[in-house]
Amino acid sequence: MTDFPGRDDELATAVRELAGADVVAFGGVGLAGQVLPPTEAYRTVEAALPEHAVELRPRLAWLLANGSAAGKAYAATLLDRLDPVAARDAWRGLLGDPAELTTFSGCLMDQTTLGEYAAGRLGRD
Repeated sequence: MTDFPGRDDELATAVRELAGADVVAFGGVGLAGQVLPPTEAYRTVEAALPEHAVELRPRLAWLLANGSAAGKAYAATLLDRLDPVAARDAWRGLLGDPAELTTFSGCLMDQTTLGEYAAGRLGRD
């Protein structure tokens, strides 16, 4: 991976967790509602956005460029909280991406491509 921007701290650890994520889940998964490590990392970054937006912006750009398919999906989702126009541009840039990822919505697991996931997100705007 290319050099990670910013200092090494809790947010850096969370963004690195997202970079290697293979699943997108924003809540608990399965019958037990287990919260996966990428979900915890997403929540850490999301909670820091209001106070650390300037610091997080380059980290999200890094995640969009260097993350796994799921990591890129998390990055674009987080970017939407900072800059919805930039997030739409990010989602558009991911439309043709054939990389596969797993998504969870509660107990429901699905397999899709990043491009299809991006198309779905753009359709919600």
